[in-house]
Amino acid sequence: MDQSSKVSVVVARVRSLVHDGTLRAGDPLPSTRVLAAELGVARGTVVAAYDQLDGEGYIRTRPGAAARVVAGSGVPGPSPGRASVHLHAVVPGDTGDPVGLADPSHPGDPSDPDDPGNSGDPGDRAVVDCRPGIPAVTAISDRDWRAAWRAAADAPLRNALSDPAGLTALREQLVAQLGLARGFTPSVAQVIVAAGTSEALSLVAEALRARLGRAPRIAVEDPGYRSGHRALTSAGAEVVPVPVGADGIDLTVLARTPVDAVLVSPTHQYPLGSVMPVGQRRALLAHAATTGTVVLEDDYDSEFRHRGNPVPALAALDTDGVVVHLGGFSKTLDPRLRCAYVVVPSGAVGAAVLAARTARGAVVAEPVQVALAHLLRTGAFRRHLGRVRRDYTHRRERIAVRLTTSGVPGLEARALTGGLHAVLTWPGPATGAAVLARAAVEGVLVADLADYETVRGRSGNGVVLGYGAVTLPELDRALDVVLAAVRATRADPG
Repeated sequence: MDQSSKVSVVVARVRSLVHDGTLRAGDPLPSTRVLAAELGVARGTVVAAYDQLDGEGYIRTRPGAAARVVAGSGVPGPSPGRASVHLHAVVPGDTGDPVGLADPSHPGDPSDPDDPGNSGDPGDRAVVDCRPGIPAVTAISDRDWRAAWRAAADAPLRNALSDPAGLTALREQLVAQLGLARGFTPSVAQVIVAAGTSEALSLVAEALRARLGRAPRIAVEDPGYRSGHRALTSAGAEVVPVPVGADGIDLTVLARTPVDAVLVSPTHQYPLGSVMPVGQRRALLAHAATTGTVVLEDDYDSEFRHRGNPVPALAALDTDGVVVHLGGFSKTLDPRLRCAYVVVPSGAVGAAVLAARTARGAVVAEPVQVALAHLLRTGAFRRHLGRVRRDYTHRRERIAVRLTTSGVPGLEARALTGGLHAVLTWPGPATGAAVLARAAVEGVLVADLADYETVRGRSGNGVVLGYGAVTLPELDRALDVVLAAVRATRADPG
């Protein structure tokens, strides 16, 4: 039995014990050294198995602590008094099947309606929330998270008002992070802290309105980030929808649409997931420089690229000072932190945004900024990104595999090159709203693709399924329910 087969056996055994309820949420697993000795395999085999199980969402490993089963198997809570669970699996030299593991690649499928662990009754199952926008908040190391907030608590009290632009310590760390991850290094003075992406957009719209002396016209992607669009209009802007194609926003339509600014998410368009090629990026920047258009770059999901080479940020290609770059921590850490940042170009636009920030005052609590600066400075943020990238890649791969055998004619999965969500579309009269309603009855929550459109019907029928915060068993269940709902709705669209 080769190394990969040994890893598969260990992985399959743990999965099986989770599915049948032997292992419950919170139960510790043996250390990799102990389990390797019990099974007579190399410790690296168990390390690789635990790593795969962690990525699949069955267990959570922590440096210096026991690996533990996570929630999501449908079996609540650890059993009282349980310490550790003895694992045994088929290993080289064993005969028979002491654990009934007939097929190590299929250790009890949570999507199988004949599995005794699946009653089919939605009343006894927890809701699986697959609405987009929820990251794996609990994936960060407890040690790193607590250390960040201890740093915030240890920060000296002072009799002063907060800098409206944000704490210098956080802005310095953001400059370093942008240089490492996005290929450009602004000055600290160009970085402004905001209370989430929506507040950042409203801030920029307010600055453009003050600079122009009228309501700015801002082109937006359609379908696109509707909360961001509302933030622009609430700040007095007029939004102009422009369709999205395979390469992002349609530059041909944009070229004949007179606007003052354009909002794009070029790295992973939300929600369709298209990636703007470098040639298109350069064409957009050239158009902006020629027409005096401000480019608002929402660097959405740039941290989570599952397929293909990294694509440079628009701000990294900008030689004419036309890009206002927006990023944040809502999809990498926790949306409840309400912390984002704006990187402004030098010149009149940057000065207007800073003036608007100063007029509004500081909006993100200093303890939050101190904690985030600590996570960035100590490398904890990058370690966290490495962990969740692996997790999200596992889930993305599961979706891709499941959909190849969906049995739904014309079903297409989009947005799987990166990010935390997938878009499922299909031909015919069955609407996303109908599928959403059927799935909700079964306890699975998704979003209707039509809700992201300004011009209705532009993207066809579909749903948006977020997979950032669900375990692999929960994702399997959600896919079962959604695919069944698509089949049923196609058969009976009324």
